[in-house]
Amino acid sequence: MRTRLGGVNALYPTPTVLVGAMVNGRPNFNTIAHIGILNYGPGAEGARELISVAMARRHFTPQGIREHGQFSINVPSEDLIRETDFCGVVSGAKEDKSSLFTLFYGELPAAPMIEECPVCMECQLVDTYEVKGYHVFIGEIVETHAREDALTDGKLDLSKIRPLLFDMSSRKYWGLRPEPVGDCWRIGVGLKKERQGK
Repeated sequence: MRTRLGGVNALYPTPTVLVGAMVNGRPNFNTIAHIGILNYGPGAEGARELISVAMARRHFTPQGIREHGQFSINVPSEDLIRETDFCGVVSGAKEDKSSLFTLFYGELPAAPMIEECPVCMECQLVDTYEVKGYHVFIGEIVETHAREDALTDGKLDLSKIRPLLFDMSSRKYWGLRPEPVGDCWRIGVGLKKERQGK
């Protein structure tokens, strides 16, 4: 027997990432879980690997992606759960979220990356779609930067990366274990209060 749920998206969990861009002359990061892999390996035309990122139009970060045509995808570990959630509950228009992290840059000057994240990708914007209140950015991965402690035999190791997974149904962040790591849109609120108290 099955229960009909309506048009519910049942593809969760999805990876939680911090999308970086230069907005109004400074680095900004936005927590996003609506990302997708569009291909694997070079395409027929020799294109690099492509990734999609969907962001609500009201967010601050899309402004920088559209202006510069560059962005980063930073994969946080479970250790960064508070900072990651914080970047999703506070607008970069109101607060400098980049001050939470140590930043570095690769080939793309408008794609700030986070040293504390085990894996970071710098992306060149190749296309943008507008879909029901969302910007969908298609990026070509120019370079992937991995910390040595995220690798085993030169390859990415999920057990070392310990990525955060987002589940819309439970409103929880999950890890690669069978219990949640923390509450979405809540665990970062404590950090917000701490920063306001400074």
